[in-house]
Amino acid sequence: MKNFGIAEALQALGVKKSNPGTSTGSKWIKSSGSYLESVSPADGKLIGRVQASDEKSFTKAVAQAQKAFVEWRKVPAPKRGDMVRQIGVELRKQKENLGKLVSYEMGKSYQEGLGEVQEMIDICDFAVGLSRQLNGLTMHSERPLHRMYEQYHPLGIVGIISAFNFPVAVWSWNSMLAWVCGDVCIWKPSEKTPLCSIACQNIVSKVFKKNNVPEGVSCIVSGGADIGKMMCDNENIPLVSATGSVRMGKAVGQAVSARLGKALLELGGNNAIIITENANMDMAIIGAAFGAVGTAGQRCTSTRRLIIHERVYEEVKNRLKKAYGQLRIGNPLDQQNHVGPLIDKQAVKNYKEALTKIKKEGGNFLVNGGALSGKGYESGCYVKPAIAEVKNHFEIVQAETFAPILYLIKYRTIEEAIDLQNGVKQGLSSAIMTTRLQDMEKFLSHAGSDCGIANVNIGTSGAEIGGAFGGEKETGGGRESGSDSWKVYMRRQTNTINFGESLPLAQGIKFDL
Repeated sequence: MKNFGIAEALQALGVKKSNPGTSTGSKWIKSSGSYLESVSPADGKLIGRVQASDEKSFTKAVAQAQKAFVEWRKVPAPKRGDMVRQIGVELRKQKENLGKLVSYEMGKSYQEGLGEVQEMIDICDFAVGLSRQLNGLTMHSERPLHRMYEQYHPLGIVGIISAFNFPVAVWSWNSMLAWVCGDVCIWKPSEKTPLCSIACQNIVSKVFKKNNVPEGVSCIVSGGADIGKMMCDNENIPLVSATGSVRMGKAVGQAVSARLGKALLELGGNNAIIITENANMDMAIIGAAFGAVGTAGQRCTSTRRLIIHERVYEEVKNRLKKAYGQLRIGNPLDQQNHVGPLIDKQAVKNYKEALTKIKKEGGNFLVNGGALSGKGYESGCYVKPAIAEVKNHFEIVQAETFAPILYLIKYRTIEEAIDLQNGVKQGLSSAIMTTRLQDMEKFLSHAGSDCGIANVNIGTSGAEIGGAFGGEKETGGGRESGSDSWKVYMRRQTNTINFGESLPLAQGIKFDL
């Protein structure tokens, strides 16, 4: 299989065949952990290995991060922002190389890999501006000669647990904001995509070393659930931001809340697009197809369900079937292909089990799925995107299957469509395709979509840096990236200053001594 310059990209990023997995910045800490093997789902080849952290190396990383925080929080926020700006510059230089690694290690298309790195660049730009806008409030006191205001202070160590499907972007959403807020970060990347974290750490440490940033502002601890548990249980880490499954998020939330820490959770999605009878059908088909098959259905915002008005149901079916017939499945680094592989063979097994459950519950396949084999599919991770006609209450439809399976559901009224859209436990992303103003407004009203993201005439997948990203219900309620999401990385403080010569008490209380 053609290499597409992967060896050159790895060399440029400083990623080796064997890598330590615990770092406090420019320093790498030895551990006794076993090695995580990174095997590309594109061709099944071993890319490299990363040694997992152990309790001793994890503890060292936390201690170094604590020490670094004492110094880092003293650096003026605009200066911290300038260092993040420099990280953005380096990411621009390494965009193609990092995009290739993301594509090759995770399996998403090269264009999506480049897009993910662009999100990192965008959040750097956002964070630079934010570094001069960490504003509080001033307010009037009820007591004479008093002034009241609110201000925000850095929290301390921010623990970041990221998922395989966005191996670099989600870390950057958290870390860039946390850094300008004056926090330090400890990142536990997905054990399925460990090499991406090594590349990112190399980029960041180069900038930080040039600016004499204290060792420990950017830390990495590699490994599986055991390392994540150490992070969640550690009282020196006031905030844990975790992205992943609902099951994982519930475990993180329980562990962190048990010690009264803060958890920022970005969990599963079961996202739907409502297609009304007056929708622009060209836009609807493009949005549905890309949302369903992009990243091989492994986005938290992937389109899982299409809720289609009965008058246009047959048209949507026929056009989707035609569109799926034109999909090219293969090596994600080949820009001629639309769909790459699933992350690993376990994901393929889960996909096949989902197909079986759909049939068992009475679903009808419009486009049959199945695993692919033969030339170009030697890794055993490639599958065919499938479309099935189902009922919203099916058990399999209520679950999030991280694979390219699209469900078609029929509706009659807009109220019924919104009820179907909301009729799942997850609440991340949603969309409506319509040219009717009344339907748009009903969908966006308090009685409309119950998701954290609600779009009109665009699909469910994709996010812009300027808006806060996150969802409700079992999606966890967290918000990352834009808007005022920076506040979660800081502690809020109310201040009152008495500049008078007496001490009047609130609510007119008298306490004479």
